[in-house]
Amino acid sequence: MIKQFGVIGLGRFGSSVAITLEKLGYQVLAIDKNESKVDALKDFVTHAKQTDATDADALKEAGIANCDVVVVAIGGDMQNSILTTMVLKDMGTKRIIVKASNAMHGKVIEKIGVEKIVYPEKDTGIRIAHQLVSSNILDFIQVSSDYSMEEIKISEDLKGSTLKDLNLRKKYDIEVLAIKRRDKLVLVPHAEEELILNDILIIIGKTENVREFEKSF
Repeated sequence: MIKQFGVIGLGRFGSSVAITLEKLGYQVLAIDKNESKVDALKDFVTHAKQTDATDADALKEAGIANCDVVVVAIGGDMQNSILTTMVLKDMGTKRIIVKASNAMHGKVIEKIGVEKIVYPEKDTGIRIAHQLVSSNILDFIQVSSDYSMEEIKISEDLKGSTLKDLNLRKKYDIEVLAIKRRDKLVLVPHAEEELILNDILIIIGKTENVREFEKSF
């Protein structure tokens, strides 16, 4: 179970990830070497600290070792991003996600052995935060200020259930738009539709209700 996230680099992307994770109910340690960026975020996360992330001792002192997942969101400085990632790998950080500024950056990070690389031009901070909360959440899209759409993969625990069993409309006021099943798309599925392992539910509802449903995974 994830207890605490670390976010290093508090630009637009990193701040978005940190704030969203905090809103989802997780402890967040936010780190940047820029004091003004740390000050801007300190009231929105559990801990915010000014630290040089390329310094292993400074990172340890900041408490990064307590984080189960660390997002490296350093922007504009590929060298610092790579060095920070190497420091985290050397420290034995369980799970590292790195924001890559371009394809070359991504290739270097991949060589280091990072589990997930994201590209801000297509991956928003909010979307990544939701995906980090559960491996079953494949995509999250903020449709409007109030409503969100999400893709959720059916796990072993839910296989064999029907949509009627899940009762999403009554429990969470969430609508199931479709089911992706291999190369098939089942639109407006019937309540008695039995779910298969690795089916993908496409749901829509008020963002607060979607978040509540996420907690059941």
